[in-house]
Amino acid sequence: MVLVEYEEFKGNKLIVLKRDENDRFPFKFGKRKAKMIVDNIEAIKKFAEEE
Repeated sequence: MVLVEYEEFKGNKLIVLKRDENDRFPFKFGKRKAKMIVDNIEAIKKFAEEE
């Protein structure tokens, strides 16, 4: 299960994905990178499924 939170950095909204509440190194990104991820989701899925 992934926890989803939101933060702000220098006036920009970030999404924060954590493995659990104590995750010391969460995955954070803003809207520009989120759009890149959405636009390339199939390539990301393929990469994640590779051995």
